[in-house]
Amino acid sequence: MQKAIITALGLAAISVSALADVTVKDAWVRGTTPAQKATGAFMELNSSDAATLVSAASPVAGVVEIHTMKMEDGVMKMRAIPKLDLPAGKAVKLAPGGNHVMLMDLKQQLKKGEVVPITLKVEGKDKKAQTIEIKAEVRDLAQPATMDHGHKH
Repeated sequence: MQKAIITALGLAAISVSALADVTVKDAWVRGTTPAQKATGAFMELNSSDAATLVSAASPVAGVVEIHTMKMEDGVMKMRAIPKLDLPAGKAVKLAPGGNHVMLMDLKQQLKKGEVVPITLKVEGKDKKAQTIEIKAEVRDLAQPATMDHGHKH
């Protein structure tokens, strides 16, 4: 009887560890004007095992896509991509001017200080999906990507 319990627990531990451990840091959304219908969400993703960001969703937007920005013939072009690879142990930054989550068909203005819930769907190498719920702070529309908080007046 005890052997059966130990074996079952061992199998449970194996199946749980098959999911990549994905952490999200510094998630934020750029604030919008009243008429604006789209904005970007930015964050840093880190996965313990190779994984793939396959989709995102948010109740504040009708459409949420993973986007990339690239220079083509001297013009910055943005386009949707079906997935974003998360290499094992390497931080993947979603930042202005690069890869990001695009929130479109916004249902309301996003104002500084508000919090936007975003659900990320990540697949491991075994194609098992997991969802990650994050809360992204809305930052000022004009705020640059990085700010020096160590300045003195």
